[in-house]
Amino acid sequence: MTHHIQHTSAGEGAELTAPDAVLTVKIDAGHTDGHYELFEVDAPRGPTTPPHRTGWSKAYYVLHGRMIVQIEAEGFDLGPGSSITIPPGALHTFTVLSPTTKFLVMSLTGAMGSFHADLDATVPHGRPIEEAAQEIQQVLARHDVTVAGLEAAR
Repeated sequence: MTHHIQHTSAGEGAELTAPDAVLTVKIDAGHTDGHYELFEVDAPRGPTTPPHRTGWSKAYYVLHGRMIVQIEAEGFDLGPGSSITIPPGALHTFTVLSPTTKFLVMSLTGAMGSFHADLDATVPHGRPIEEAAQEIQQVLARHDVTVAGLEAAR
């Protein structure tokens, strides 16, 4: 039996830039036979991703800072030590309330890493979401992600 072990030290891991956060890959799907991934997310206060749906489930665990996670019509105030699960297909987003927040995301399958790697490679860094809309649309079309209000455009 072959064991796939991945050790990532503090401050290490591949960084993937999204319009509203930086994700550091702590455990990639290649080391879990595609069962799960673990990301450390650093997000500043400011514009966030519009409500969206993903085809994979995930869980957030807040390390520091404060944020509101909206799932469907309900908002959840999360601070350090708080966690929440997001089922696949649920309309969701988050808003950072503190100057920054850092949280872990455990995602089932390798889909989230694949999506964010594509987003990082396709969308120019440092551009506001509105200015990168065309590139973001291209990435959405390649993955199981829909953004509220853009479903008809796809």
